[in-house]
Order: sequence, then structure tokens, then C-alpha cells
Amino acid sequence: MGVPTITLPKTEYQRLKLQSKAYQKIMGKFFELAVKEPLWQIVDDFRKTNIYTEDFLKDLENGLKKSSYLRHYENKTPAKRS
Repeated sequence: MGVPTITLPKTEYQRLKLQSKAYQKIMGKFFELAVKEPLWQIVDDFRKTNIYTEDFLKDLENGLKKSSYLRHYENKTPAKRS
């Protein structure tokens, strides 16, 4: 069975493409900072962008709580940044 085709208006495609680029940029920074920041601060940084819904932020927080990477490094994070 083949992959289904989805047709979008060009403006919707461009909006999704911009969101994807913003997500990639933020996630790149997230992985750079993950060891440096406590969980609450990571989620707060995402919240401050005003890009993400509260449902997404809750999912992000829950996913990070379950992450073996964050569990391993969470206690090694430095004090709150200024």
C-alpha cells in the first residue's frame, strides 16, 4: 500500500515550513542547554516564546521527566542562570 497524498494550500505549507524551522532551531538549542538547565527552566524557556500551546508544554515536561538522558544529568545542572 502506498503513502497517502495530502494537499495543502501554499500558505499553509509555508506556515508549517516556518514552524518546522523554528522547532529545529529551538530543539538544537534545547539539546545544547539540557545539561545546563533544570527541567522547569527548560519548559519555561519554551513557554516564553509564545509559540507553543499549554498542551505541548505539558507533553514536553512529561517527556523530559521520563527521559533517561535528563534523569541522568538533572542532578548535575548548575544553579539557576541569571
